[in-house]
Amino acid sequence: MRPKAGRSYPLGATLYPEGANFCLFSKNATAVELLLFNTDGHDYPEHAFHLDPKTNKTFYYWHIFIPGIQQGQLYGWRVHGPFVPEEGYRFDPHKVLIDPYARAVAMEAYDRSAAIQPGDNCARAIKSIVVGPNHYDWEGDRPIKHPFAKSIIYEMHLGGFTKHPSSGVREEWRGTYRGLIEKIPYLKELGITAVELMPVQQFDPYDVPNEQLVNYWGYSPIAFFAPHHAYASTADPIGRINEFRDMVKALHRAGIEVILDVVFNHTAEGDDKGPTLSLKGIENRAYYLLEKEHFHRYYNFTGTGNSLNANHSVVRRMILDCLKYWVSEMHVDGFRFDLASVLARDENGKPIDNPPVLWSIESDPVLASTKIIAEAWDVHQYQVGSFIGDKWAEWNGQYRDDIRRFMKGDEGLAEKAARRLCASPDLFHTLMRDPNRSINFVDCHDGFTLNDLVSYNDKHNHANGEDNRDGTDTNFSWNCGTEGPVDNPEIEQLRIRQIKNFLVLLMVSQGTPMLQMGDEIRRSQQGNNNAYCQDDELSWFNWNQVQENTELLEFVKRLIRFNLSEKFFQEEAYWNASSPANGTSCTFHGTSLYHPDWGHYSHSLAYTLDNREYGHQLHVMINAYWEPLTFGLLGGKRKWKRIIDTYVAGKEACLKADDAPTAKGKAIEVQARSVVILYRKFDE
Repeated sequence: MRPKAGRSYPLGATLYPEGANFCLFSKNATAVELLLFNTDGHDYPEHAFHLDPKTNKTFYYWHIFIPGIQQGQLYGWRVHGPFVPEEGYRFDPHKVLIDPYARAVAMEAYDRSAAIQPGDNCARAIKSIVVGPNHYDWEGDRPIKHPFAKSIIYEMHLGGFTKHPSSGVREEWRGTYRGLIEKIPYLKELGITAVELMPVQQFDPYDVPNEQLVNYWGYSPIAFFAPHHAYASTADPIGRINEFRDMVKALHRAGIEVILDVVFNHTAEGDDKGPTLSLKGIENRAYYLLEKEHFHRYYNFTGTGNSLNANHSVVRRMILDCLKYWVSEMHVDGFRFDLASVLARDENGKPIDNPPVLWSIESDPVLASTKIIAEAWDVHQYQVGSFIGDKWAEWNGQYRDDIRRFMKGDEGLAEKAARRLCASPDLFHTLMRDPNRSINFVDCHDGFTLNDLVSYNDKHNHANGEDNRDGTDTNFSWNCGTEGPVDNPEIEQLRIRQIKNFLVLLMVSQGTPMLQMGDEIRRSQQGNNNAYCQDDELSWFNWNQVQENTELLEFVKRLIRFNLSEKFFQEEAYWNASSPANGTSCTFHGTSLYHPDWGHYSHSLAYTLDNREYGHQLHVMINAYWEPLTFGLLGGKRKWKRIIDTYVAGKEACLKADDAPTAKGKAIEVQARSVVILYRKFDE
């Protein structure tokens, strides 16, 4: 095993028939060692190669070629250099470091505390794994390319979806990529077109403040290129990669796209008191945003202790290489960028007008057909409606807040709610984007579930071990009269009606709707609005609730079919408020026709969607008041059909037009806290 000089590209470990090339970027390292291990957990490596700066270094790239290396080889890096935190240097040759480009890692012996404490952590370090060229049989798999206008996104925790014993999935497959494959028929029948998977890049499950808990959500990345090991049913590292591919291929066969929630805003290495796992020990000053007057401190725009320096040329390339890997080698269809506003900051932490990394993502040809979605905020800036780029869609947090407040009865929200229902033109229209780039949602993983939104006024996060201090206090929720579970049938009926109201508005708004896993079966977290550390039945999808909530589930299925079949919600231009000759007109009303009530005390809203090419109209009436209200109806020879009424139980709540009852007269009574939608064909 006589090493050769190697070369400076590609980064990471690249396998060839005769061996493997290893390459690592480090500008300020004084020495670099490559360690090879036989079995994870050994106190010492089987081989240690000291890279010669004269032969194994090109500019800032350290490289070496080792003959005879095969797929599955365990390895790690030691990087020597100054440990001068006040200047931003945190080199520690006692720590074995993860390759930033590792396609797989070995976690079995990992001890986070060993990466924090002084001294050698070799026996308890995460090891990188050499992965060879892709010979996986994709069987002709190709991107689906659903347009946003014809998409229904389902945000999902991959592990939590099948981990509950009630899932019916084989025990060894529960909470895994393989387990998800078993439940594809459920997703297909539900009607969603894309799953948005919470982080599946390798993360640190032990990055939690309380040792009794685990990091369940996964917003704590340590190896961006590697599928998370615990979501695989096999211990074989190469098998994990192929199991992920099996899942993607199976979802594609069902017509369902795969969107990954990616975390390029921070890592699990935390602040100056956190562990040295990878980037911190490789080139801290390049990979992280450091306070310029206090280089030992990290800018914390994420609330997690550090922020990635995404617009540094090396970090930007790593992000692009990683995204392209997941698209070309793993066949994913898109990405949702967690706290994407961090990526819009320069190396001094200042917001910039044209962030190189965002434009690189937007303009890369490999990513051209993918969905790119931003969570357009961080701890210190909110960019919804002003995020950089032409391709980006955005989570519309303003939609969530305004629709929640309007439907729970807050005052002064009618006009804001109207804007949200029309794809938020006040936020997005100046960007000349497709209105479907507004990702509309009422709830997501971060906060109350939809059921808890109508069941709790306050958060109940005591199980997180932080004395209920964690999680937001701004929920815009309403418990319908009593906190938590109740036996009162009137309160239960009101809660179900409010859930239906939110779901209906989501499906009749312009923009792309997103549901959270379990919304359709009243999944509850018992009032916990920050269940990031709850890998238990509090967070899991309880499949018993499918049978317990069949009426709501069927209602959601019908709503989704309605949305995907209705041309009004598939348009790629904003509804026109003035002229139906220029596409769809959207005319707002109050309880009286053509007189919308934008007053402070208004709790009602109606709007008519009209497009002659479609041959019919829709009339939506929203009563967020606590008493019934009478709404005027447009006249004409054709009669209105009541296709949706959230006050009605059973199948009658959502009907096809041919099966729907006729709304007679010049007005209709809409019951308290309910939504009614009417349909009629145009006059002949």
